[in-house]
Amino acid sequence: MRTVKVMAGGLAALLDDVAAIARAAAASVDDVAGLAGKTSVKAAGVVVDDAAVTPQYVDGVKPARELPMIWRIAKGSLVNKIIIILPIALLLSSFAPWALTPILMLGGTYLCFEGAEKIWHSIHTRMHHEDKPMVPKSQAGPKSEDALVKGAITTDLILSAEIMVISLNEITAETIWMQAATLFVVGVGITALVYGVVALLVKMDDMGLAVATREGASAGAVRFGRGLVKAMPIILQIISVIGVFAMLWVGGHIMVVGLDELGWHLPYGLVHGLEEFAAGAAGGFAGWLGNTVGSLAFGAVWGALVVIIVTAVGKMINRSRGEKMALA
Repeated sequence: MRTVKVMAGGLAALLDDVAAIARAAAASVDDVAGLAGKTSVKAAGVVVDDAAVTPQYVDGVKPARELPMIWRIAKGSLVNKIIIILPIALLLSSFAPWALTPILMLGGTYLCFEGAEKIWHSIHTRMHHEDKPMVPKSQAGPKSEDALVKGAITTDLILSAEIMVISLNEITAETIWMQAATLFVVGVGITALVYGVVALLVKMDDMGLAVATREGASAGAVRFGRGLVKAMPIILQIISVIGVFAMLWVGGHIMVVGLDELGWHLPYGLVHGLEEFAAGAAGGFAGWLGNTVGSLAFGAVWGALVVIIVTAVGKMINRSRGEKMALA
């Protein structure tokens, strides 16, 4: 009888331990979810840019190949975030935390350059009335598709690095295991969100066409379907423009904060001053808008300077090559 009581007591203690472990695990899951949500908000600008950039890689591709290409890019994005970036970011956070700010600034400079270069290219094209015919991607074979996917995954590597490092920068006080779990959730969640949205966007016109041509469709459904087909190119163009501004905003904010940490306080002071002025005049949203506009403006200036430098260096290299070929 005593043995039964001892066993019962031991079982009760074991169940209590299991319950405590379960509660701790549930709390950890809640903590990871909370941290992932917090860090994802900070990386929102890069996420918008990622979602805006990707549809360009499947523009003009045969409809049957759009989703398979997006799936390939999504898998490459997961490899970028989880296999390549996550362990490197954790190692840097543990052994060289001082390197996170310079790495962020390199990525911020790249984003500013990309945004400014796209604006310059658009202006240059309009000024010179350049409208060169392009070979439709739908005529491209498997090798060209592989090249497009590779290019998209390479671009994603830069954007994913920014997302993961920005996220890590928000949770440096946590344990390495909490950091790893949070970054894993952020990586998987953002990849699913971005490429789910991209898949929906690129197939929206096909959905509209299917609705408009469905047998027995009502006049309203036909009008809706046709309107969707006509609207999608405009929507994608708007998203592309938003992506450019997101590049400049996020890149500019990274540079302003990074330069402040490295000792040059003027840009941060100007942007923060604009934020405080706007918030004092019209409230919190106006303050956020002031910070965004200030960061975007700095990003545009910083990106323009990088475009000028890169263009000048490119011309010097081409001139040097031309002289060598002339002497040969």
